[in-house]
Amino acid sequence: MRVTVETQRMVLRPMVPEDYEEAFQWCGDPQVNTYMIYPLYTKAEDVRTWLEGRDLDDPDNYDLGFELKETGELIGSGGLVYDPEKDVWTVGYNIRVDQWGKGLVPEAIQGLIDYVRRVRKVRAIEGVFAAENYQSQRVMEKLGMHYVCDTEYDKLDGSRHYEAKLFRREFT
Repeated sequence: MRVTVETQRMVLRPMVPEDYEEAFQWCGDPQVNTYMIYPLYTKAEDVRTWLEGRDLDDPDNYDLGFELKETGELIGSGGLVYDPEKDVWTVGYNIRVDQWGKGLVPEAIQGLIDYVRRVRKVRAIEGVFAAENYQSQRVMEKLGMHYVCDTEYDKLDGSRHYEAKLFRREFT
């Protein structure tokens, strides 16, 4: 979606093809990619192709870049995607390793939740993460989400299988 959301430390904005080199810093990092569903990007040009193929006008996809206000650096991306079959918004994100542990992901996603709740009906949000990824569990907890059940997922290329957990937050 073509929106911009400001949080205390970031501007969340649509990513454009010209962002490909900065985005490659996390999309091409094996450590960041460990639990991601997408295969590791090995060429920055492939990130550009991905960015060129995104539909920035999809009203059910608030996937934005995380830009630090202080430096203007693009350090990650993520957001909320609506699943009409379940009537649930799914949380997803990734961020450069040097920005881990600073509370930036919960800040960004909470900013998006607040924005989307102002413009759309949000009954619930969900997130699935690898059971061994305790950092993502902590993000979900900071967003007020709670354990629902065990589940599993595979990387899109089938290269890895993960035991996972599903967390959810209901809104009234």
